[in-house]
Amino acid sequence: MLTYRKPLAATALAVAALVATACSPGSDTPASDGGAGGRPAARGSALAAVDTLTVKGRAPKTGYEREKFGRAWADVDGNGCGTRDDVLRRDLTGVRLADGRCKVASGTLTDDPYTGTTVEYVRGRSKVDIDHVVALSDAWQKGARKWDTDTRRRFANDPLNLLAVDSSANRRKSDGDAATWLPPNRAYRCTYVARQVAVKKKYGVWVTGAERDAMKRVLDRCPQQKLP
Repeated sequence: MLTYRKPLAATALAVAALVATACSPGSDTPASDGGAGGRPAARGSALAAVDTLTVKGRAPKTGYEREKFGRAWADVDGNGCGTRDDVLRRDLTGVRLADGRCKVASGTLTDDPYTGTTVEYVRGRSKVDIDHVVALSDAWQKGARKWDTDTRRRFANDPLNLLAVDSSANRRKSDGDAATWLPPNRAYRCTYVARQVAVKKKYGVWVTGAERDAMKRVLDRCPQQKLP
């Protein structure tokens, strides 16, 4: 009897291992947009960071004005150039300066993060906007109303929260959060949401329940995505 029990036990173990393997989600198989991938969030990942954000309801937009975040595109880093031109020089290729120092006259936004297209920038008739990844009015409704003037000014000019993007896509986004707007360029969504998480974590901006769930749906597809 002992002669037969050993092979049978080994066979049973092999079958169990095959079944377990077949039922485990493969690391190369992304989750659908509508659900979780079933994979644990990597330590230090954007997905794990979502759970560190405060979840609250959206406050009223009452009192919001762009001016509450300081003069637009201030020179907060003291380099003599406004934030808008700093971001254009960072994000565009083939940059030409109008004054030889700060003012970007032209350049190319290669592989626009929101649309995946190439967009030409020409000062004065630009199709490129500088987007606040976390919109100022969204931040106002989720904590910024209670900040001091200096904190709001830093938030509005923080390079972490700024991207040169296609102007049409940016205007469609308006002040939407992850629950109401995502970039049409699906390949950029993980990076985009990770940046939103990083900004909200840095400044203590809260998220709504729907926004948190939307962030997780995107980041479930890329559980190794790091915060920028």
